[in-house]
Amino acid sequence: MGLFWFYVRRGYRVVRNEVLVLPSRVILVLFVITLLMLPLFTRDPYVLRILILTSIFAILAASWDLLSGYTGQMNFGHALFFGVGAYTAALLNLHVHIPPWGSIPLAGLTAVLAGLIIGIPCLRLRGTYLALTTLAFPIILLGLIFAVPGITGGELGVSGLARLSNSRIWDYYITVVLMLVLCAIMWKITDSNTGIIFHAIREDELAVRAAGINTTRYKLLAFSLSGFFAGISGGLYAHFMRIAGPSTLEVSMSFTVVIWAIFGGIVTIYGPVGAVFILFPMLEFFRFWPEYRTLMFAGVVLLILLYMPEGLLPWIRDKIEVECPRCKIRNMAARKTCRICTAPLD
Repeated sequence: MGLFWFYVRRGYRVVRNEVLVLPSRVILVLFVITLLMLPLFTRDPYVLRILILTSIFAILAASWDLLSGYTGQMNFGHALFFGVGAYTAALLNLHVHIPPWGSIPLAGLTAVLAGLIIGIPCLRLRGTYLALTTLAFPIILLGLIFAVPGITGGELGVSGLARLSNSRIWDYYITVVLMLVLCAIMWKITDSNTGIIFHAIREDELAVRAAGINTTRYKLLAFSLSGFFAGISGGLYAHFMRIAGPSTLEVSMSFTVVIWAIFGGIVTIYGPVGAVFILFPMLEFFRFWPEYRTLMFAGVVLLILLYMPEGLLPWIRDKIEVECPRCKIRNMAARKTCRICTAPLD
């Protein structure tokens, strides 16, 4: 009993000293609690379906930010990882009879291999050349899929996969918990020494090389990690929708991921996640006006990019928080002095 109260007091101190001191952390905690508690208030299959797909695409958008946002390796063919994960999970499940809990991790590992296949020839490319080269890979894979319809299903894709679970509620919790865990892992990677090197490569790769760091190894690592997380999202998508088709490799999918990431704010991980949770349900809501759906979606995105070029979530964070000029610790915007070093914030 004493051990229980020890952890209660410890948790209270963490909440008081680490969470409640910043509005962004409070919003994050409320967001997580809302996601986990939502099935207690509604079990509408349509609502849960939207949030399940939103969680899956949030993993995909965050994985793009891990690669292109942090290392500057502009990937316009990110759908390749998603499609490889979806097809791998589908084929393993149908032909080898591996259940979802086995086929989805294997889909992630296959996408790692795809990341290496892309990363190695792209190591010497930058900017527009890199973007166009990465754009070609999912198109090449689409050609291979159409060339062997006996295995891949061709234009119809592969269907009849095993479900994630026997309940929509369990599907919801599996995808939401995985999304929270995987996005937390990606954020932790970017907050580590590896993330600092990724960011340095994006800013000045030549200087990083001059410092004696093997940039080739870290760029390949970024491609592999990004591919792994995107492959997991593809495997989840295939088993939830019970189909893996050419739509998972379309160019529009790659550009949609880029729009999500830039809308929410790149080099953050949480920005693309928040953008997906805003834009994907909004796009579903606009189905009530099919004639104007695309136009309204494009208008919202354009307004954000025009007036908030750094992204929606960083803009909101800068409005409610301020960074200390001395110790670089973030504080509530209402504070006059830093909570750590007491330096004036004006």
